[in-house]
Amino acid sequence: MKTEIVCICGSLRFRKEIGEAELHFVKQKCIVLTPCCMYVDAQRTDSFMEYKELFDEIHKRKIDICDFVFVVNRMGYVGESTKSEIDYAESIGKPIYFLETENGKAVKNES
Repeated sequence: MKTEIVCICGSLRFRKEIGEAELHFVKQKCIVLTPCCMYVDAQRTDSFMEYKELFDEIHKRKIDICDFVFVVNRMGYVGESTKSEIDYAESIGKPIYFLETENGKAVKNES
């Protein structure tokens, strides 16, 4: 049996939901890759912008090695970085699943 690798994408404002998704997939015996700096509020540091490009690039490398992407899009929210990750995953043919959908279609709002 091959263990699947899932890369979770989503805004760090949804840390709780990302953590819940991580637990769900671990229970499914998946290897889970989460966003960079999940447990550090890097956005509140003066040097965040200095490293944001690096964080985004590292997350795309996680997308490269995963089997599928899971987007935590609570209340339909998909920010700029997450949209970029979705676009990248689509461009390399990764399956993408969303926490929330409307009428069976993925919600991909930018708000």
